[in-house]
Formats: sequence, C-alpha cells, structure tokens
Amino acid sequence: MKAHVLPLATVRNPRDLGGYLTRNGYRVKAHRLLRAGNMNLLSLHDRQYLLEYGLATVVDLRSPAECDARPDIQIPGVHHIQLAVSDDDSTSGGSRQQVKALKARYEHDQYVGFELMCMRYRLHVTSSHAQKAYHQLFELLANQPTGATVIHCSEGKDRTGLAVIFLLSILGVDAETIRQDYLASNELLSTYRANRDQQLAAAGASLTVRANMRILGSVCDAFLDTSLLLIEQKYGGMSQYLEEQLGVTPRLRQALCELYLEEKND
Repeated sequence: MKAHVLPLATVRNPRDLGGYLTRNGYRVKAHRLLRAGNMNLLSLHDRQYLLEYGLATVVDLRSPAECDARPDIQIPGVHHIQLAVSDDDSTSGGSRQQVKALKARYEHDQYVGFELMCMRYRLHVTSSHAQKAYHQLFELLANQPTGATVIHCSEGKDRTGLAVIFLLSILGVDAETIRQDYLASNELLSTYRANRDQQLAAAGASLTVRANMRILGSVCDAFLDTSLLLIEQKYGGMSQYLEEQLGVTPRLRQALCELYLEEKND
C-alpha cells in the first residue's frame, strides 16, 4: 500500500503508519503512529489538524544543538519529549574530525555526501547512545495507551527512518513494505530538495556541491542496505539485533503489538 501522507503544509514528510499489514494478518492502527520532519514552523492550521487527529505526544530525535536552534512549536496539551539519537551535537553520524574532512571534499568529489550518509547509517546502528535512544522510544510507545505519537527529526528520513524500520519490524510488517515506506521520503522531500538546490545555485555553489547536497537530502536503497547488511553480519539479523542491542524483550514486543495492531477485518 502507498504511504498515508498527512495534509500538513508546514511540516516536511508527514505520514501515518496506520494501514500497513503484518505477516500474520494484523494491521497497524491508524491515528497512533506518525512520522515527520521538523516541527519548528508548525502553523496554527496544522497544529489544529494534529490536535483533531489525536496527537498526544511528540518525540524529537534531533541533537540538542538542533533543538536549540530550531525548537519545536509547543502544542498545548501535547507532551514534547527530546530523545537524541546522536550524543554529538550534529547530524553527521561520524566524529567531528571525520565529518570535517569529508565536508572539505564537497567541492571536489560528488560522492562525499554518499560516503557521509553511509557512515551515518552505520553509526546509528552500532552506537550505544543510538541503541539506548531507540530502546527508550519503544518503552515510551509501550506506555501510550491512547492518542497519536509523532516521531520526528530534521527531515524525517534517516533517524526517524531507522526508528520506523525497527518499529515496523517489531510489529511484524514485511521487509518490502518497510523498505517502500522508507523510500517514500524521496518523493515527499522532492520540493524541499529542489528549493534548496535553487538557493545554492543562486549563491554560486558549484555543481559538485549541489550534487552532494541533493544526496544528503535523499534516501536510497544503498543507505538502508548499509544498515541492514551490518545488522545481519555483525549482530546475526534483525530479530537478534532488536532483542540483544535494542532491548526489545518478548514483554516489550507484546505490549507494542497489543497497543498498535488490530485485526484485519476486510
């Protein structure tokens, strides 16, 4: 099925995970699990829409520096939680030295952005800080008996993307559906990428820099496979990774399935 896009004008990449089917015949409930990008420009209209949609909790996966620079719009009656995936105040997914060295090559190598994204996806799988953050997210979701929770980062594609991949895996959604939900970010961020590219061109950025920035604003099979292959080769597969690295016990898995799945009646 196609991604369920929410009609929000001031939020990037907003979606409801409801409707996806599991391998054993259940369906993810609607109005419960949402994903999105930045919520720092949320209009009054979009705030009201989310409240009427049932929004109860916002989980912000961005770094402390990002949250300080572009804080979420606080919605009265909605619980806002900061749960940084990275312990470094950047979105880069590598050490400061690694990131600085890569960015210095943006002018000369069109593949630097690709390299940086792969580094980010590897680190968000192996980092103990990221693993702890994802575990805390699942524990939080297991204690949300009602209402909708939106999980977001800056563009709603990488940190949020991995969170959703892990969550849908826990719920038993098949791997290809999970992949297609992940890849849907490309179409939903196409206008954002185009606008940024126009701004860079107007500022005199080179074609090579613009190529790197386009890949940084995208998702692709290769990024996802960087994480999935690492999970398979280093940890023995998704089930083992979820249980042994992210602390998804049978009790936690059952609690999440009971809260977020329903029987498929049609």
